[in-house]
Amino acid sequence: MHRLGWLQNMVSHLSLRKAGAGVARARILLLLIAFACVYGVIAGRLIYFGVAREQSASQKAKAAEAVAQARPDVVDRNGRLIATDVRTPSLFAEPHRIIDVDEATDLLLKILPDLDRTELRSRLSSKRYFAWLRREITPEQQKAIYRLGLPGIGFLKEYKRVYPNAALAAHVLGQVNVDNQGILGLEKWIDGGGLSALHRAGFATNHNLAPVEIALDLDVQHAVRDELIAGKERFKAQAANALVIDVNTGEIVSMVSLPDFDPNKSSSPKDPSRFNRLMTGVFEMGSTFKALTTAMALDSGKVTLESRFDATQPLKYGKFTIHDFHPQRRMLTVPEIFTYSSNIGSARMALALGVDAHKAFLKKMGLLERLRTELPESAMPLIPNPWGEINTVTIAFGHGLSVTPLQAVKATAALVNGGYLIEPTFLRRTEADARKDAPRVVKKSTSDQMRYLMRLNVEVGSAKRAEVEGYFVGGKTGTSEKVERGRYSKNKLLTAFMGIFPSDKPKYLVLVMLDEPQKEQGAAAATAGLNAAPVAGKIIARIAPLLGVEPRTNLPTAQSMLQLRNAAN
Repeated sequence: MHRLGWLQNMVSHLSLRKAGAGVARARILLLLIAFACVYGVIAGRLIYFGVAREQSASQKAKAAEAVAQARPDVVDRNGRLIATDVRTPSLFAEPHRIIDVDEATDLLLKILPDLDRTELRSRLSSKRYFAWLRREITPEQQKAIYRLGLPGIGFLKEYKRVYPNAALAAHVLGQVNVDNQGILGLEKWIDGGGLSALHRAGFATNHNLAPVEIALDLDVQHAVRDELIAGKERFKAQAANALVIDVNTGEIVSMVSLPDFDPNKSSSPKDPSRFNRLMTGVFEMGSTFKALTTAMALDSGKVTLESRFDATQPLKYGKFTIHDFHPQRRMLTVPEIFTYSSNIGSARMALALGVDAHKAFLKKMGLLERLRTELPESAMPLIPNPWGEINTVTIAFGHGLSVTPLQAVKATAALVNGGYLIEPTFLRRTEADARKDAPRVVKKSTSDQMRYLMRLNVEVGSAKRAEVEGYFVGGKTGTSEKVERGRYSKNKLLTAFMGIFPSDKPKYLVLVMLDEPQKEQGAAAATAGLNAAPVAGKIIARIAPLLGVEPRTNLPTAQSMLQLRNAAN
């Protein structure tokens, strides 16, 4: 019995030990599971923060890459580069990783002293995962900041728009913002033409976007700008504009508006140098409008080149009196009205057709509505309302209706290219494509007569100083008084010259405008024939060879040119 009890006690003791070991193992396993869960949570959070940081930077990098690659190169008509992208570093911060905000602020300001301290500290101490500190830093600045070894400070490679020719074609190309998005000129048009959608879809990359080829010729642009700057300085003008257009295709080969700007440098939208006077300015174009008045009269069939109009006395209309700058005080033929630039004769021609016909003709010529081109910037003309006889009288010689200079160029080009109203374009275009949708606004015979009159005006009229030997230049001058405090100022003039070459078969039209030119010493006045015309002549002399127009000898007179045309017809 004693041994049996001892065995039972042993068995019971062993059972208790086994039970105790099982409980211990269970407790240890439970503890291990608990530790694993805690460490799992910690590891998970570390991974989350690591991925979140990586995503914040990588997502911004992808965004910058996409915006940059959405900009194609821009080349001129000869394939020469005028706008492209280059890689440049930009500085960013991950504020939640900054250890000492004050130290980081002080160190960064030593390298980038133009940063605003308050703004920089605010960005570094924010709770955001990503903050730009400076876009487009130099490689030297990048190296210096990198050596600081600041945690939470990094760099992204972005594309920066670069214009190798600086201000040369600024008002055509426009500008981009810090995100490489077009905000002005052709750059804005490029984005609006579908590149923004391509960018959002992820298809806009440099390797699949063809360069944008525009009609501009860099050599011609340089010559035009060079001569325009010289003319502006010579005549002490406040501003100056020039434009060269192919009258048969509507291609704008050159456009210069001074003052201009360097699109490589950021500037305020209110900076006056960003104002493209040829597209967004509206002006009374002065006597250049007499070409339109004359063409209207001839095209109506009611007036011929032999028609005469009374210019013996100033024309009194209500409380207004219309004078001629070069009064002849006699009956004038249409060619004489044109070459003497008679306000009285032009007004009488317009009145002979009537207000409704005058208004209808100008509307047909596209002068009473906004002109649309690839450049987003354009201005509405200022049209008199109501439009009565006195308005027709003044508009006939270029006062009382304000239009953009490019509108006036478009209409004048139609007078000399055979009568086709072709929309101007900054892109390449063939003559066949240009005429597909171009209405004929004047008869061919009218166009022939207008070419004769414009050539005659350079031979014997107000545009003699625009003559360039061998190139058969024709044109019309225009001098308008600027409005100041509601009145026309005789001392503040806007002068213009519309020139064509060669006159017997025009290829190009050149517009030159000077704002408030000053009278040269010894000159009788500061009118267009004395300043805008000679500047245009210098421009034509330089660009004609560049455009492939060869000089000729033994050119016919304007009169014989007209006789040849009449014989051919």
